Formats: sequence, structure tokens, C-alpha cells
Amino acid sequence: MTAKEQNCYADLVAVCSGDQRYGDEKTFADNVLVSVLAGELKVVHANRTHYCGAGDTVLLPRNQPATLLKQPKDGRAYQAVLMKLPKALVQAYYRQHTPAPAQPALSGPLLFPKNPLLQSVFASLLPYLELEHRLPENLLTVKITEVIEILRSLDPHSDGVLADFSEPGKLNLVEFMEANYMFNMPLATFSYLTGRSLTTFKRDFKKAFQLSPQRWLTQRRLTLAHYQLAEKRRKPVDLYLEVGFENLAHFSYAFKKQFGYPPTALAGQPRHQPAAA
Repeated sequence: MTAKEQNCYADLVAVCSGDQRYGDEKTFADNVLVSVLAGELKVVHANRTHYCGAGDTVLLPRNQPATLLKQPKDGRAYQAVLMKLPKALVQAYYRQHTPAPAQPALSGPLLFPKNPLLQSVFASLLPYLELEHRLPENLLTVKITEVIEILRSLDPHSDGVLADFSEPGKLNLVEFMEANYMFNMPLATFSYLTGRSLTTFKRDFKKAFQLSPQRWLTQRRLTLAHYQLAEKRRKPVDLYLEVGFENLAHFSYAFKKQFGYPPTALAGQPRHQPAAA
């Protein structure tokens, strides 16, 4: 048995690093806390974008899609420590602690600026990555409790994220897709987050949009990309991940097929000037 299989912290605490810009879409089943040690993390949510630099920590809510873009900054490669907060253990905590009075509804990640309490708790987690034996469950509970107590002391909105144990209900499909189409998630994830089976999701989608999900998603993502290139003067390499494409080559191919010219044709042109075919 490998050390990762033996160590129950292996799936809860991890170090993420890289010296190139990269990113992916995530929808977590548990709340996840990310502490940025170096570089920069850009968290693109449906209605807001967060920038997290060295020393910052961000709480990513469960069942809310986000694009995570990681890149070097100030000459240092990206490095971060991630900690999952298992739903069962968080529920056990709140069975003994009353959440703060309800705060205004909050959608999206919570950002915590550099704080010695959070830095200390993440530093204490790193040695567990080297363990070759199973961490005692009572110690795991202590660590989760410590993290929750710190988050609650720093931001009253933390309870609104941590103590939300609800599962996705049946949502307005059109509103959800218009807000989240840029996230490159499997259709099964879209269906789950809208409270539908995959079969019902496809049926409702065709009824609402008169297109298949795949075709509609591609068209919406390319329209967003065209706007970002033409009006915001962004470069293809800087946006293809944010508009739901896995790699630049696929994005460029799909863009040219849709509009008749490559995305590079828009780069550097004066605003509103037609692109050459």
C-alpha cells in the first residue's frame, strides 16, 4: 500500500505548484480552502472574479463551479496548499455550535487577506503530507475544528458557506446556464447542479434553447470570446481557459469555424474595425 493510500490526509491536504500559467474548472463536493504561498490564483466565478496573491486564502464553496487560473508572479512559481473540509466533519462541528445569525445571501468564494492565524494552521498541515501511516481521526477532527473556528472569527459570512449542507434543487435552467456556460464541466455536472437527471436536463435544455447543450455551449463561449477579443483587447492565450476551452488549439479551430477568421485576427486591431477573413 502506498503512502497516499495509507494517509487519510492525502485526499484532504495537497500542495499545488507550477511555473507556467495553467487552469481548470472545479466544482467541489466539499468546501475547499486554498492558501496561496507564491504566485497568483485567479478565481473566476459566475458573477465575480477574485485575485489571490501570496499570503491570501480563499474559501471555495461546495457545488459552485469556478475556473481556477494559476500563474507565476514576481518571479516566483505558483504554489498553494489546499485543504478540503469534509461535509460530514463540518456537520459534526455545527451540531455542537450554533451558526451566526443569517447574513445577506452570499454567492461565490470568500477571500481572506494575509492573516497569521491562517498562515499558522496551513504551516502545521504540511508535515502530514509526509506521513506513511493513517492519521488518527480525532486529530483530523481537531484540525477541521481549528480551521472552522479561525474562519468564523475572521468573517461572519463564513457560517453562510460552511453551514450550508443543502444539495442542489431544481433550478431555473435558463438562468443557471446563462450564468455558468463558461465553465467547462461535463453535462452530468450541469444536470446535477440544476437538480435534474441527465436525461431530464437534456430534454429541458432542448425545450428551452432549441439546441443541444453541446452546440449551445460552444456558441455562447465563442460569442463571449469574440467580445473579449474585440472589445476588451485581450489575447487568445489569456482567455481561452476562462471561456470554457481546454486548450488553445481547440479554441482557435472552433473560433475560426464559427467566425471565418482566427482569434489572432482580432488581436491588436483598433476597436470596431472588422477583422480580415
